[in-house]
Amino acid sequence: MSSSPLKVAVLDDYQGISEPKFKALDSSKYEVSFFKDTLRPYNHPDTSQDVKDQLVKRLEPFTVISTMRERTPFPRELISRLPNLKLLLTTGNRNLGLDLDAFKERGIPVAGAVDKSNPGSVGSVSTTEHCVTMILAAARNVAQDDLAVKTGGWQTVPAVSLRGKTLGTVGLGRLGVAVAKIMSVAFGMKVVAWSSNLTQEKADEQAVKAGLPVEDAQTGEKTFKVVSKEELFSTADVVSVHLVLSDRSRGGIAKKDLELMKKTAIFVNTSRGPLVVEEDLLQVLEQGKIRAAALDVFNLEPLPLDSKWRTTKWGEDGRSRVLLTPHMGYVEEDTLSGWYDQQIENLERWVKGEQLSLSLY
Repeated sequence: MSSSPLKVAVLDDYQGISEPKFKALDSSKYEVSFFKDTLRPYNHPDTSQDVKDQLVKRLEPFTVISTMRERTPFPRELISRLPNLKLLLTTGNRNLGLDLDAFKERGIPVAGAVDKSNPGSVGSVSTTEHCVTMILAAARNVAQDDLAVKTGGWQTVPAVSLRGKTLGTVGLGRLGVAVAKIMSVAFGMKVVAWSSNLTQEKADEQAVKAGLPVEDAQTGEKTFKVVSKEELFSTADVVSVHLVLSDRSRGGIAKKDLELMKKTAIFVNTSRGPLVVEEDLLQVLEQGKIRAAALDVFNLEPLPLDSKWRTTKWGEDGRSRVLLTPHMGYVEEDTLSGWYDQQIENLERWVKGEQLSLSLY
């Protein structure tokens, strides 16, 4: 190692949780810079060459880069333009924004971090709580009524009850099951589920793992009933997306699916924006074809200031109501703090030539 301080960049820590941790490092050994503003992703189709060059200019001096989930993607072309990069620190045990093959070919270690407060998860408890909160907020008009009261108004539109209604979960993995269990047990919702490989046998196994009966003892109805994609979208009162983003699932929810939804239904996405064809969802909402959408994730994050999500007068002139949060599903203080503690640990392990605690390849 050089006798001069090691240059470290910390990207996209919007709340500044990492700062006291990295600043506590020996300043004679580490020179740490913080960048809270996320530049447009290098590999986004609308990113100009000038913006790509700005990102390279920002990152090029650093030997170590700390990232937060997929906020700044690292595709192969960007990695190739960072000759000084020797270590990449990220959060979670998976980061779809990283070209791990390109890092491996360059011999650049990539270290992840897990949520030790919830072993085996990546902010899953936090995401579950956020999803349930968004469902309730959309059904009860919380954000709209809050704004009305603060701006001199009063009640807006009636809330809707969820009891006895149907929750459609697109995906029945860990998060889908967690949300379905809460909405079923706490609010008496019926649950239907669909994903491309989901069978009733697998859904029954998930119910048992969640501590639920496979079926209702009186009616014989399945706790998690597997249906076709068409039936889910056409019968659910709340559609909640819980899929992992992949080449197969990208854009898997489109106009033909959304237009099957009831006019009184609520669409919720706390997974990933690109799972849904954004223009199709915007069109359905602009035409007021469903009651509301509650979205925590978007195709491009942070949202540009001129984004239709920001500028459209949702809930007016026949448009659907829209509840937006800035990808907060996993953003919980304890989780983020723990992730950054592990980044510091891995940084010091790497400097000492020790094995990283969680290598992603």
